[in-house]
Amino acid sequence: MFDFANSGYTTVVITAIFNAYFVAVVADNQDWGTFAWTASLAVSYILIILTAPALGAYADIYAMKKRLLLLTTIGCVLFTALLYFVGPGDLWLAILFIILTNFFFGSGENLIAAFLPELARSDALGKVSGWGWSLGYMGGLFTLGCSLAYVTWAQGKGQEADQFVPVTMLITALIFAIACIPTFLYLKERALPQLHQTSDHIIRGAFARLGNTLKHVHHYQDLVRFLVCLVFYQAGIQAVIALAAIYAQQAMGFNTTDTILLVLLVNITAAIGAFIFGNLQDKLGHVPTIALTLIGWIIMILLAWMAKSSAMFWLAANIAGLCLGASQSAARALVGVFSPSSRRAEFFGLWGLAVKLSSILGPITYGLVSWMSRGDHRLAMLITGGYFLIGLVILMRVDVQRGQQAALYDPEK
Repeated sequence: MFDFANSGYTTVVITAIFNAYFVAVVADNQDWGTFAWTASLAVSYILIILTAPALGAYADIYAMKKRLLLLTTIGCVLFTALLYFVGPGDLWLAILFIILTNFFFGSGENLIAAFLPELARSDALGKVSGWGWSLGYMGGLFTLGCSLAYVTWAQGKGQEADQFVPVTMLITALIFAIACIPTFLYLKERALPQLHQTSDHIIRGAFARLGNTLKHVHHYQDLVRFLVCLVFYQAGIQAVIALAAIYAQQAMGFNTTDTILLVLLVNITAAIGAFIFGNLQDKLGHVPTIALTLIGWIIMILLAWMAKSSAMFWLAANIAGLCLGASQSAARALVGVFSPSSRRAEFFGLWGLAVKLSSILGPITYGLVSWMSRGDHRLAMLITGGYFLIGLVILMRVDVQRGQQAALYDPEK
């Protein structure tokens, strides 16, 4: 249910509506608008990178995943609602609120992921992760559908984007706040405080624990290798997520309604992809599943780059949807396989660090190329897509069985 709740944020704010609004209305379609958007996201991800591993270590030591998840959820909901006040020319206000709301979202994403190994057997991590991610895309679909209904009504009344887009931010915040309630009512914190460490100063203890893990990182070589792989292929994914609506409008000439309909359909195919591949992953294997999705991503990039008609672009977008759900779910499950039982939040903090680093690398690459090429979004998409190929090459050197054995090692024991 938390996957259902928080997916509306990424779908409406990052992927479908506010990003295009930021470039077209807030930045007034200036050449630097796309770069300003990607740079704002980059700052939020840098903040997450600086805090995620220590936050995860703290959550493990004190068994505080659920409480910290509540704090990050409140922060994300609050600052998403405050985006209502962003209008034409309010560049710095938009940047500030996007940095804060995305920081809280990303921190919460790491914490909820760390619950996965507590909720599923090791031989069912892919399946359960796929269920959650599939339901998440249904949540994104629901929030975007509510936003589309409002946008359609508002446009029928003759309203402009600066009138109806801010209201979609309130819709998104409200649905997130309501849909996450079951999580905080029923989800149990099954981890226990690690009492032998609680005498330390909280922050110092968390960083000391993280330092100890890094000192023994050579024991987790397959986890490290996969995290490096993740940085590269997620760079491509994060660029698509953050810039899909911008590409659709700037390169393909889509309007707001077309873009929302496109993302609605992509959410359906993403849910299908997460569900199907989640069930296949535990049988087919984690690495082969991820490899298949990366090949799909490469095909999608080439189709989007070549697309002259909307039909080809719609095909590319739906291939992206199938691969998106599958690759995101599969990566979360594989990190669960590689994580020692006493350090799950900490290791998922490292997973979050890798994803957030990729969230800087991919969108910034796209933004810089589009800026330097004076708005050539096709070239930006093609160059950013090269990250999928690099990720595929690195993935071939990940040994799941060896990584699973390494997870039995705990530096504290």
